[in-house]
Amino acid sequence: MTPRLVLPKLILTDIEGTTSAIAFVKDTLFPFAQAELDAFLAARGTEPEVAAILAEVPGPDQAATLRGWMAADAKVTALKSLQGHIWAAGFADGRLRGHLWPDVAPCLRAWHAAGVALAVYSSGSVGAQKLLFGHSAEGDLLPLFSGFFDTKVGGKRDAASYAAIAAQKGQDPAQILFLSDVAEELDAADASGMMTCQLIRPQDGTVASGRHRRAADFPGVARLFNLPLPA
Repeated sequence: MTPRLVLPKLILTDIEGTTSAIAFVKDTLFPFAQAELDAFLAARGTEPEVAAILAEVPGPDQAATLRGWMAADAKVTALKSLQGHIWAAGFADGRLRGHLWPDVAPCLRAWHAAGVALAVYSSGSVGAQKLLFGHSAEGDLLPLFSGFFDTKVGGKRDAASYAAIAAQKGQDPAQILFLSDVAEELDAADASGMMTCQLIRPQDGTVASGRHRRAADFPGVARLFNLPLPA
């Protein structure tokens, strides 16, 4: 792959395995949603917003369908939206705090201060994304971001999804840098014309694909793409 040396105008980042530990999602958020599912459906299942999500869940036993999707870690928009609502209660009362690797928030702040736009693209719902960054262990980081995207824009391994994000942001894909730990997602972003960098965090056991530039942390990304480092 030929390296691109254009300074990114927009950085689009994944969450799980990139800004945050895979274990946080797997060992904290997913079990929380599973444990709270029945009580949430009983208390709020008839609310219009929740009912609209449940209308997309097939089968006579919707709770069973949802649990099946949870067990399979299915990338189903209805499931992700519902999980976001369940997590909202936990973030609101302090039972949950969004995990970020220590290097992430300082770099995001430095890049934002330098005029680089920031956006998120994750299989988790936009609502869940905002909860994580709005109630992170590093404080409220929502003001740093100008966009949030989930699977409603398309699958993360589909080049058309990245083209759609670029179009919505009014940016040339060649001026967007996508950060992810998943090589196949990076392949799709690259196919759309974006710059790419694979995060290889030893704590998450990510394996380098060899097809993309790679960095162990966000300062490493900054050095590769001539982005500012935190003071």
